[in-house]
Amino acid sequence: MPGPDDHPAAEPVSPLDAEQVERLVQQALAAVAAAGSTAELKTARLAHTGDRSPLALANRAIGTLPGSERKEAGQRVGQARARVNQAVAAREDEVVAAELEARLVAEAVDVTLPTALAPVGAVHPITALMDRMSDVFVSMGWEVAEGPELEAEWLNFDALNFVPDHPARSTADTLFVEPLEHQTLLRTHTSPVQVRSLLTRELPVYVVCPGKVYRADEYDATHLPVFHQIEGLVVDKGITLAHLRGTLEHFARVMFGEGIRTRMRPNYFPFTEPSAEVDLECFVCHGASVGDPDAPCRTCSSEGWIEWGGCGVVNPRVLAACGVDSEVYTGFAFGMGIDRTLMFRNNAADLRDMVEGDVRFSRSLTGTAR
Repeated sequence: MPGPDDHPAAEPVSPLDAEQVERLVQQALAAVAAAGSTAELKTARLAHTGDRSPLALANRAIGTLPGSERKEAGQRVGQARARVNQAVAAREDEVVAAELEARLVAEAVDVTLPTALAPVGAVHPITALMDRMSDVFVSMGWEVAEGPELEAEWLNFDALNFVPDHPARSTADTLFVEPLEHQTLLRTHTSPVQVRSLLTRELPVYVVCPGKVYRADEYDATHLPVFHQIEGLVVDKGITLAHLRGTLEHFARVMFGEGIRTRMRPNYFPFTEPSAEVDLECFVCHGASVGDPDAPCRTCSSEGWIEWGGCGVVNPRVLAACGVDSEVYTGFAFGMGIDRTLMFRNNAADLRDMVEGDVRFSRSLTGTAR
């Protein structure tokens, strides 16, 4: 776009030369029409209507003409300058309107959309996984049972066949609540909910019991004094260990995907007989690291299996404590750590990340936990 200095006053202009004046007008009109923005239009206006524009210089030259020629020359140059000024004004309206329209489009706001008035949080991964695990059993017709976290010692231990001198009943493992003579404690597992279910529900009983539990454990990468468990209980006629095995295999497939294998190792728990530990096939190496020093697996320590939880056939003494005839009814029970399951599913390395309240942790794991 030509500027004011691009049209030197030295250009020979004759005010009486109609062709010369018309040529200057056409140049000005072309420059004005080509201006696509207010900045470009300002440059064109200064170049063709400013004090140093060719038409302005021609207007000054009129004073040097004889009196008889001034009138005609003045009319010719005046009309030319008017045409240019009118073109500038008209183009300015168009350019301003076009720029306003473009700005409105660029800055358009859909006022019907919802507005985030506060930072968006996230469902905690433990909560999300607890809901998902419960849904697995609800889909099989089971019920979700809950109970208090402050529990009676009889429900937490005695009804579950823990002998009075069992190590778990010591203050080194269990958090008792003062005064101690009231025999109340923060539950060490969700098994008291199973006892409450047998005491309050009609048989048969099919319940799953998720919840928070407490232990006198250290606070480190693999231990928390407050963690979460999910336990299941079935009491019905004709229940066998085979039903337990099938239930756990289905549960494992839902949690860890098709193809996951489980195994049961003999163990001892006061409330089940026989009892077993449930192991999962390592979902990282799938057992390939066993006996292969060149390909160790940190997840399973090259053992091929990962401990998941405990299970077994309900001890007849537990049924008797709850008023259930063990000659007619049998059952099975199991329990898994929800926190540990979350670690397995998402390769989380530190249990402390789950309780420190960082919303970034919740956002990163909630999608996969669900």
